[in-house]
Amino acid sequence: MTDDKIRCPWCGSDPLYVAYHDREWGVPSRDDVHLFEMLTLEGAQAGLSWITILRKREGYRRAFDGFDPARIAAFTDEDVERLLHDASIVRHRGKIASAIGNARVFVEMQARHGRFADWLWDFVDGEPVVNRWQSLADCPGSTPLSDEISKELKKAGMKFVGSTIVYAFLQATGVVNDHLVACHRHPDRLGQR
Repeated sequence: MTDDKIRCPWCGSDPLYVAYHDREWGVPSRDDVHLFEMLTLEGAQAGLSWITILRKREGYRRAFDGFDPARIAAFTDEDVERLLHDASIVRHRGKIASAIGNARVFVEMQARHGRFADWLWDFVDGEPVVNRWQSLADCPGSTPLSDEISKELKKAGMKFVGSTIVYAFLQATGVVNDHLVACHRHPDRLGQR
């Protein structure tokens, strides 16, 4: 990047990564479709780099009907086979099947709680957890919060929702803000909280 902004070092200089860091990561989301998208993408990322998933994100949006949970919940075995041949996504049977199964659970959770976002944000009383890490080494891979949410998602029947994946999901959707304190996107620098 040619600007002089200080960023979290994990985003490097790839324009796609920088845009994700600057515009989306850590921004509180209460939109169920976006929350389902990020939960699915974080699960797809397991064992891969996040930039790989970002580069395939548009392919995922096409392949998974814009991440509409109700539409994905209706996918069949034929859809799994179709997706296994779609080079625009990660072609992993377990991850594809989990996205479909998770959509079904997601829809059930919406029916019980009104919105998945309401259920999720209740864990933090509706306010983002703002951390003040000095370096990437300070930032944990999971926390008691991600442990608890992971446990509840698994109990509900979701897959690819281990605590580390859930923590990355919480960071991505702004439930937890882990921008480093020196980063121009940290809430203290933005005049928030």
